[in-house]
Amino acid sequence: MWLPAALLLLSLPGCFSIQGPKVTRGPEGGSLTVECRYTPGWETNKKWWCRGANWHDCRVLIQTTPGQHTVQGPRLSISDNRRDRVISVTMWDLRPDDQDTYWCGIKRFGTDRGAPIRVIVVGSENLSSWTTANSTGVSSGSRIRNYYLLLVFVKVPLLLGVVGAILWLKGPPRVPEEQRELPVQTNLSYDLAGDTVP
Repeated sequence: MWLPAALLLLSLPGCFSIQGPKVTRGPEGGSLTVECRYTPGWETNKKWWCRGANWHDCRVLIQTTPGQHTVQGPRLSISDNRRDRVISVTMWDLRPDDQDTYWCGIKRFGTDRGAPIRVIVVGSENLSSWTTANSTGVSSGSRIRNYYLLLVFVKVPLLLGVVGAILWLKGPPRVPEEQRELPVQTNLSYDLAGDTVP
């Protein structure tokens, strides 16, 4: 049953060859930079940036060439750091109509490899709230991650240790010495004698 799912996963455009952020945001009139990482073996291939939600219809806006690792166009640049296997795309002078789905991709024989990235342009009227929310989101996300790490590696083992110590100190229930010394037959005969009615 897992084989068709695995084959479907392998047929996706990126197929683990290239990965980038799912969503990125930039302020209207400002700039944003997207970094996509690719696996070894694709260093000499052309890299491109295209626009359009549909993988097969997206329009290539800019691409590297075998001899040119950095290419600059109008309001856009792409560079390929082959040593670290990172494609960097910078868009500047962002406009509201720049908001769309883009693809970070690798040119290859057959089907190209690509990763979709949703670009959101934040308007100037929402810029201050976006900046505050963005900085708060980063710190709160970091706080949440740290909390779970603390919970898993410190609090849970500490709690288990305390419970174990309490159970160990409590130990099995102890029988008083008087009851331990009385033989079983004596207790039995006493019970039977007590039930006899004259």
